[in-house]
Amino acid sequence: MLTPSEQERYDRQIMIGEIGQEGQGKLKRSRVVIAGAGGLGSPIAIYLAAAGIGMIRLIDHDQVALSNLNRQILHWEEDIGQRKVDSAKTKLRKLNSWIEVETIAETITEDNVLKLMDGCDVIVDALDNLPTRYTLNRCAMEKNIPFFHGAVTGFEGRAMTIIPGKTTCLRCMYRGPVPQKKFPVIGVTPAVIGVIQATEVIKYLIGIGKLLTDRLLIFDGLEMSFNEFKVSRNPDCDHCGFLSSAEGRLG
Repeated sequence: MLTPSEQERYDRQIMIGEIGQEGQGKLKRSRVVIAGAGGLGSPIAIYLAAAGIGMIRLIDHDQVALSNLNRQILHWEEDIGQRKVDSAKTKLRKLNSWIEVETIAETITEDNVLKLMDGCDVIVDALDNLPTRYTLNRCAMEKNIPFFHGAVTGFEGRAMTIIPGKTTCLRCMYRGPVPQKKFPVIGVTPAVIGVIQATEVIKYLIGIGKLLTDRLLIFDGLEMSFNEFKVSRNPDCDHCGFLSSAEGRLG
């Protein structure tokens, strides 16, 4: 049930036919985990908070550094040295004091990932390294939680939505060695990709529109182009293949 103040606050999006009072109520009841409070996590968190997501759980082990400020817009000069989750929570609470913001200043590992994702409706990938993305992807498959992937480098970004047991997962796509290196990025790229991820989350939670499932969206800021590639599930995937087997047995 929306309060009169909530109806006024979210009036413009409630006016959207696909959202309405019912859709806004779904957002209010939703619990979203954002893994990473940096370049991608900043726009994702800002727009989900503004939209009225009931609970946002931010997970990041890092502290704000001067080199973050070209892209991580939740963090300002005065926040240098603070934990990123604390800096982010302060801004989000000022943006929308009606939502709940949980913070966890931990590194996501194979040992703690299942616990960290407990009680959430969706997992949003706002990370900057593939190994931890794989950890999140596997967790999403095991817990049957939708996973919203985004990645950036330079002026290029990509996004895809993953529904366990139904669509291609992250591991289905990427093969070979896992790169671990510092990469270039300009702030406008995670801004674009982060907003796309936030849009996908909102659509999924309300149950509207066409999601980026089995489709990898590529953004090229230098060419100012968007390209879409069809991707297919790997039945032998070591992350989601067991879901294919389960479906076969049930069928």
